[in-house]
Amino acid sequence: MGSPISGLMAEIFLQSLEHTHIKPQLNSKRIIFYTRYIDDILIFYDTAQTNIHTFTHYASTIYSNLKLCPTHKQNNKVSFLDLAIIRNTPNLETNIFRKPTTTDTTINYLSNPPLKH
Repeated sequence: MGSPISGLMAEIFLQSLEHTHIKPQLNSKRIIFYTRYIDDILIFYDTAQTNIHTFTHYASTIYSNLKLCPTHKQNNKVSFLDLAIIRNTPNLETNIFRKPTTTDTTINYLSNPPLKH
């Protein structure tokens, strides 16, 4: 953390982890869909082949220092990044996910904020 190379090292580690542990799960069809953006992961899995407790236990035993914080679907909705993925049979809808702490506040450009904000 704090080093300019830390992001690169984290990406190399995660790609290695995906190649050695996630790819075999995808090939065996236990995981139907897998995507990752930085450290946010979205997984769809076949409930006939595996369950969330088995997969969570498996992921937690790969590296003892790796902490998995799964978020399960609630009311047929799951949040990933800023999207709420809504599963309505037979359609899959997306919507913008708003955290309960969102304020929808914007900075007026004329108030002289730093340009990077």
